[in-house]
Amino acid sequence: MTARFTLAPDEIEITAIRAQGAGGQNVNKVSSAVHLRFDIAASSLPEDIRARLLTLHDHRISKEGVVIIKAQTFRSLEKNRAEALRRLEALIEHAATPAKVRRATRPTRASVTRRLEGKARRASIKAVRGRVSD
Repeated sequence: MTARFTLAPDEIEITAIRAQGAGGQNVNKVSSAVHLRFDIAASSLPEDIRARLLTLHDHRISKEGVVIIKAQTFRSLEKNRAEALRRLEALIEHAATPAKVRRATRPTRASVTRRLEGKARRASIKAVRGRVSD
């Protein structure tokens, strides 16, 4: 797939299915859509990438840890197969990049002062809105 990882063809299961939607005779007779299944746990990906893939909250990853991608954009089976493989590669690439570590920061003194002055200004405006006494 990329320079960082490679997948064996037997790890990816690609099935031709009929596409949904309008399309006339072609869509009714020809199986041009593609169902791609990729079992994360049984793959040869590095352990850290597998763990990140399994923790992703993506609708394409089932509870069993299987990536299911359906490609039916094109009329050609080969183009749909290439599109499904491209989507799988993009998903793995996304999981391969580790999340940045968040460092706790503090607001500057000037920004705290501006915020408090704005709150005081708003409070004084609201205080004037009260009921008028006789």
